[in-house]
Amino acid sequence: MRKRSLISAAATLTALGGATLAYAALVERNMFTLRRFDVPVLEPDAEPLRILHLSDLHMMPGQRRKQEWVAALAGADPDLVVVTGDNMADPGAIPGVLRALDPLLGLPGAFVFGSNDYRGPVWKNPLQYLMPDREYVQGVDLPAEDLRACFVDAGWADLNNARTVVKAGGRSIEMAGVDDPHIERDDYPSVAGPISNGADLHLGVTHTPAKRVLDGMAADGFALLLAGHTHGGQVCVPGYGALTTNCDLPTSMAKGLHRWPGSDAFLHVSAGLGTHPTAPIRFACRPEASLLTLIPR
Repeated sequence: MRKRSLISAAATLTALGGATLAYAALVERNMFTLRRFDVPVLEPDAEPLRILHLSDLHMMPGQRRKQEWVAALAGADPDLVVVTGDNMADPGAIPGVLRALDPLLGLPGAFVFGSNDYRGPVWKNPLQYLMPDREYVQGVDLPAEDLRACFVDAGWADLNNARTVVKAGGRSIEMAGVDDPHIERDDYPSVAGPISNGADLHLGVTHTPAKRVLDGMAADGFALLLAGHTHGGQVCVPGYGALTTNCDLPTSMAKGLHRWPGSDAFLHVSAGLGTHPTAPIRFACRPEASLLTLIPR
């Protein structure tokens, strides 16, 4: 009887595990969700400003459902679009990325790149994400410069280790960004400095929410910091949350809107819209974009 009970329990656990994996791979990773946040960073009596924050598309050729969902976000009527990197997961991904973003490219926008805009992903054991000191391995070259040219030609600001002022929603927005800290392409000191009093709003942008970058941006007075990279943990424990952020950001801040410690700045981390193509699953962490409505303090 005991042996039969053990076999039955093992079979039940196997079936439950299989059902969970199927749900994570076939259902939840396609449950695209638009998150909405109010962010109190504007001056008193200022009109609201809407920012559409997109991240981690990890686009593969043929992902039409994702492309159509992102394209429909133009209906949210954002004043500004900010893309925080990892747009591609395949050398042939640019047509799909542009199909997704085409309705948004006519709006004011800005972008930084992530590691998977430069080099493609390679297969890895997902448990390696729990090992902070693991060796980072990159795959094939991706057409980053072609994608950069497409975004810049559309009028979007390239914030990879750059600082500029963008006009959007009738406001002047000072923006500073870095190339991806995850592969040590960031050079915030080259763009650092106190915020300009002449701008109406100040945004800091990075793919990986690395503490060294966020601390510098917050110290310079940037009111809102935008990042991606974490996938929100991608596979989370219900009632607990993310197990890893794949960087030095605390897991409690793996996604969503937070106050950056020791400052007045807000940090918004997008859980992103894609997955690593060799681990196409999400659990308790839906793929997402965010509409940030900036309101008076």
